[in-house]
Amino acid sequence: MTRLDLVIVGAGPAGLRASVEAAAVGLSVMLVDEGREPGGQVYRGSESGAFAGTAKLGSDYAAGAVLAAAFRASGVEALFGATVIQIEREADGSFCVSVATGHDKAVVVRARAVIAATGAQERPFPIDGWTLPGVMTAGAAQTMLKADGVVPDGPVVLAGTGPLLYLLAAQYGALGVAIDTLLDTAAPGNWRRALPHVPGFLTSRYAFKGLGLLGKALAATRIIRGVEAVSAIGDTRLSAVTYRKGATERTIPAHVLLLHHGVVPQINLTWSTGAQHRWNAARLAFEPVRDASGKTDVPGLFIAGDSGGIGGAQAAEAEGALAAFGVLRMLRGTAGDDDPIEGRWRHRLAVSLRGRAFLDALYAPRQSHLSPPDDVIVCRCEEVTAGDIRKAVRRGAMGPNQVKAFTRAGMGPCQSRMCGLTTVAIIAEETGLSPGDIGHMRLRAPVKPVTVAQIASLSEADERRTTESPSATRPRK
Repeated sequence: MTRLDLVIVGAGPAGLRASVEAAAVGLSVMLVDEGREPGGQVYRGSESGAFAGTAKLGSDYAAGAVLAAAFRASGVEALFGATVIQIEREADGSFCVSVATGHDKAVVVRARAVIAATGAQERPFPIDGWTLPGVMTAGAAQTMLKADGVVPDGPVVLAGTGPLLYLLAAQYGALGVAIDTLLDTAAPGNWRRALPHVPGFLTSRYAFKGLGLLGKALAATRIIRGVEAVSAIGDTRLSAVTYRKGATERTIPAHVLLLHHGVVPQINLTWSTGAQHRWNAARLAFEPVRDASGKTDVPGLFIAGDSGGIGGAQAAEAEGALAAFGVLRMLRGTAGDDDPIEGRWRHRLAVSLRGRAFLDALYAPRQSHLSPPDDVIVCRCEEVTAGDIRKAVRRGAMGPNQVKAFTRAGMGPCQSRMCGLTTVAIIAEETGLSPGDIGHMRLRAPVKPVTVAQIASLSEADERRTTESPSATRPRK
């Protein structure tokens, strides 16, 4: 079995740039991603999607094709349509990365270092009726738009908080999709918390871009701000959306409701490795602990991009490059960061992160939306309600793993992706403890559902690994 220098998980901006920079300095690299081509979520479909080669989704999206072309030219080996289900660290310090490559196939890839660039996921926004057909997340809708050009038919309502809602409204508007209303649920008081960060925001690219998005969104739909509650109405599928603002409650006919509550790092894979994570009170999310090059406390494991902390596509690309330099220094046993190319990437990262603190404060979700009413389903897989979780806490379940044992919340196929943060928020509200003290649900491999055939295939790969000696990595340039 060949032992590579580096395995990179994720083909978004961070993973693609890490691949390009690592290959340029002579490292042997493999990239693994669940998508069918490079791009990740932000650049999904930029090579061959419905809007590839056009400016219909904006200039930022078009940049994905340029990065994908650089990746293709790098010669890095890639496994697309493949899922990393486990990362194990061997006694000699190397990693064995288990990858599901098909319904009945899996392989084990051995490497001296790993860069996890798995990106972000949408924060859960559980509301009454959110399991009805016709209700989905804004991120899922954008995935369908980028990959296959699929847009909703009939009255559409967007609800929640975060820049993605305005971006999606602008993109739909440019494509002629009828959007009835955008219900912005951010609290008006967020402005006061955001004010100290205004200077940084005004010197960032987000200021000009944000004004442009706001103008396009206003042209595409009506925007109602200060919305305090949202419910999806329907029997067998969505038929209407009810919202409340102050003392006023109104109902809007709708065929599609797209929910969004901001994004948080996708930590299931990194947490399962044993890497240290901590609660970020400003971003209301758990994030891995890493240094300026993305290095974690697990030797050889680096984390780049939004999987380490939400910074956007340009920041993710810069972090990918810096992680590649960090891996190079580790493998060659050198120190320092005086490489001029690395210095330029550090500068690009600093510029890209300007304004993020303002956005984090401005679009912070309401506490009432983080911890929903008793009758709202929190764990969709096991149909566990917020009330079920509160009862478990009152019976003595003081942490998310105890709640999981009491209620089965987090035991389903999503492995707490859709309910973990909400469960922690409810426990925090009930106990008065901070989410950092409570911690996250325990996450173990496999981090994604696997078939029996894949497990059998991995067992065969393990047997081969114990009988074959690793070959040498290719010489560096």
